[in-house]
Amino acid sequence: MDQAPGSSESLALSDVPSHQMVVEVVARQLESMLSVGNYDGVKLLLAPVQPVDVAEAIGSLPRTMQALAFRLLGKDEAIEVYEYLEPPIQQSLLERLRSGEVLELVEEMSPDDRVRLFDELPAKVVRRLLTELSPVERRVTAQLLGYASETAGRLMTTEYIDLKEFQSAAQALTIVRRRARETETIYSLYVTDGQRHLTGILSLRDLVTADPEDRVGDVMTREVVSVNTDTDQEEVARAIQRYDFLAVPVVDRERRLVGIVTVDDVIDVIEQEATRDLYAAGAVEAGDEDDYFQSNLFTVARRRVVWLSVLVVASFVTSEVIALNEEVLKEVVLLAAFIPLLAGTGGNVGAQSSTVVIRGLSTQSITSLGQFRAVAREATAGLLLGLLMMLLVVPFAWWRGQSPLVGLSVGTSLLAITTLAATAGAAFPLLFNRLGWDPALMSTPFITTCTDVVGTLIYLKTAQWLLLNMPQLLSSAGISTQLLAAVHF
Repeated sequence: MDQAPGSSESLALSDVPSHQMVVEVVARQLESMLSVGNYDGVKLLLAPVQPVDVAEAIGSLPRTMQALAFRLLGKDEAIEVYEYLEPPIQQSLLERLRSGEVLELVEEMSPDDRVRLFDELPAKVVRRLLTELSPVERRVTAQLLGYASETAGRLMTTEYIDLKEFQSAAQALTIVRRRARETETIYSLYVTDGQRHLTGILSLRDLVTADPEDRVGDVMTREVVSVNTDTDQEEVARAIQRYDFLAVPVVDRERRLVGIVTVDDVIDVIEQEATRDLYAAGAVEAGDEDDYFQSNLFTVARRRVVWLSVLVVASFVTSEVIALNEEVLKEVVLLAAFIPLLAGTGGNVGAQSSTVVIRGLSTQSITSLGQFRAVAREATAGLLLGLLMMLLVVPFAWWRGQSPLVGLSVGTSLLAITTLAATAGAAFPLLFNRLGWDPALMSTPFITTCTDVVGTLIYLKTAQWLLLNMPQLLSSAGISTQLLAAVHF
């Protein structure tokens, strides 16, 4: 950027390759200007920048400068920027701003954003802010807080435009113009009767193109897809994704329209749920914080120790299995070298199968296939994977163990373990989902435990049987055992 800091043209998005560079430049110049007291320059600097980028830039400032930079924003811009800030920074600003500034800020926030903020604040602060809100905003906020967490009722906003069937298109357009600035979206308009029952939906396009004298009831769509206030937020996200909605209406048990959930809130839900699934896949307990790295170290350790302890106990069991089969290991010590290979392969195959099944459960794509067929499909895939890997593993084990029986023991065990792991990887998530447990959190530790213990047992018992009985079987059949001479068991 060649232009001077503070120039209204210096931060046009066309001049930079990405929003990240915008944030970095703004943050750097912002800190420099604040340190020398150039407040007018700060205002000019922030004027052309998108609110989300301003929020990220302020969040990257030293804590002592964050409140100062925020105070230099205009009222309308400050409210919008505040809604994009991370919860810890929002709380920090509330502590540093004057009570009048805080009240004005919270009062002007969208109801759904206000509720999300209140979810992060201490209960005492929430009660104080609720009492200081205007009666209208207090009622709306209390209504949303009354719904269960992570439901459509908690996620929705009450800022929408509703129309009546008897109104003309011209009257409806007048209402839209009057209320447009107060609502989350105007692209979807909802039609209700005298008791606020949802009776239809009307797009802004259909309204604009309709004859001014046409009744709303004649141009609206009566087949409306809606969700209930107690619908899980993931189901809401799926509905918006499935039907390509910009917003979905929320109704209560009497089918009265009480709010809408917009696509921008759904994107946040998808990100939140994806984060939780990723944590769960790593056997990390999900917490209340959206950002795992905002948690203190004790919380981090507590979340991760649970399933690590399970895996440690599983290792004890695996050690006992090895100890109980020490005779075969004493005779052919090299067999122990292949235990990590088999256990690791089983765990990886199981994790792959559980990943695709958990994803299928999340997207509901597994429904069309059926659960039993899904398990059978993954079991077959595990069998095929075992056969393919045998082509690599058996020759190596034969060469390294100087006996075809060692290669056969490793190869046979590998085939059994991959088939078992794939089956378990598919079956466990389905079982846990049916029991009402989180399949993402429960599956990985159980698969690891099962494959380690059972896989090691299968391997050692297979090796013991082959090395003990195979030479005798070949001899009784009149087949030369010269190739097996390297192994004396």
